[in-house]
Amino acid sequence: MKSASVAEIKSHLNEFLMASKAGPVVVRRNGKPVAVILGVQDEEALARLLMAHSPRLQAIVEASRKEIREGNVLSHDEFWAEVQASRPSKTRRRKRKPA
Repeated sequence: MKSASVAEIKSHLNEFLMASKAGPVVVRRNGKPVAVILGVQDEEALARLLMAHSPRLQAIVEASRKEIREGNVLSHDEFWAEVQASRPSKTRRRKRKPA
């Protein structure tokens, strides 16, 4: 993992962007880490990275973890029963025989 000061990053940005393809580059200010430059290989990787830092998604995950800790969960069968119950009922029509 590479590490560089803000001044080094400013003067050699393209080199550090290229280096980020091989692994994270830690940006330091006054010797302390302040940011990380991550190389992104494709749109899907970018979407995963952004979701991982989404406050809304993190809130949903934490609420789910809390429910699990409290034992507020469904069994496998209960889950699928609720899914089935939430689907609109489909009545099949019989094909009419030609007269």
